[in-house]
Amino acid sequence: MMPADLASMDMDELSALMAGLGEPKFRAGQVLSWLARGVRPEGMKNIPASLRKKLEEIPFGGAEIIEQKHSQKDETVKFLYELDDGNIVEGVLMTYSYGRTLCISSQVGCRMGCAFCASTLNGKVRDLTAGEMLSEVTAVERLIPTADGKKRTVTNIVMMGCGEPLDNYDNTIRFLRRATAADGLGISPRNISVSTCGLVPKIYSFIEDAPHITLCISLHAPNDELRRRTMPVANAYSLSELIPAAKHYADVTGRRVIFEYALIEGVNSSEEHACELAALLRGINCHVNLIPLNSVKERRLNGVSRKKAAEFAALLEKLHVSATVRRELGTDIDGACGQLRNKHIRSQEEEGV
Repeated sequence: MMPADLASMDMDELSALMAGLGEPKFRAGQVLSWLARGVRPEGMKNIPASLRKKLEEIPFGGAEIIEQKHSQKDETVKFLYELDDGNIVEGVLMTYSYGRTLCISSQVGCRMGCAFCASTLNGKVRDLTAGEMLSEVTAVERLIPTADGKKRTVTNIVMMGCGEPLDNYDNTIRFLRRATAADGLGISPRNISVSTCGLVPKIYSFIEDAPHITLCISLHAPNDELRRRTMPVANAYSLSELIPAAKHYADVTGRRVIFEYALIEGVNSSEEHACELAALLRGINCHVNLIPLNSVKERRLNGVSRKKAAEFAALLEKLHVSATVRRELGTDIDGACGQLRNKHIRSQEEEGV
């Protein structure tokens, strides 16, 4: 089925579109080249004005940067994007020794209801299209071009922003295919990670549809009772279902599954929790990414100290589970997912917009 927006289309779909518009076949390649850079029809200078006008009548599926916040502590930049319908999402650009990683959103809001996440406070508004997700990347690359104008500004992508990617499954898979295609963004699949809170049936589908993409699972608890207190998805899928799905991913793809574990003071961060977590993950080719929680005032939950996080990681390593503590980035610019968007929504409400 043809996608509803122009930015989501691949070569075959554009070829069919050109045929339907009575245009020569080679126009599809020209349009696709512009789309890979996030350029709207009015900016496609090498195609006739008559065709540009026809394309302008098709919803584009864009995301434009309307606000950016630069960290004074590191090179992290947080972006607020406005979609063509006025909805707001956010992304974060992080700089590492190996390149720049952009964390993008997959939905406007989220319906998963995790207790430690700001993204879900206002619920889910709608899914993002593949084109809108692609536009999150291309908007950053237009804003921050590389010095030589050839290499990509964004070398890695993580789908860990607002929303649950596997709850927007079809658009996520389409995005991944366009992001990794040579005529799309051309980013290596091994440089893209998709995070899920644990939608087990979708994980099995993901293994079939995107086996070269890194799978990250938001675990955040070593047992069902504790996980259900902070993650409503645990009421639908228990650890006895989730852990075998994670192991299946690792076994089938030959790649490590990444478990994300937000350390929350007084909730899931004791030595006993570390021992229980190590036992749960024994026998799985995996790595645990420990995250001292970015405090979200609406949730009244606080992260542990970096020292305590390091001790938790050391205990996991002693118990033969690979673990590291994630670097703190963007803590001075509403770095936690959803915080900047929520602040923008509140300001609009206060202004009566």
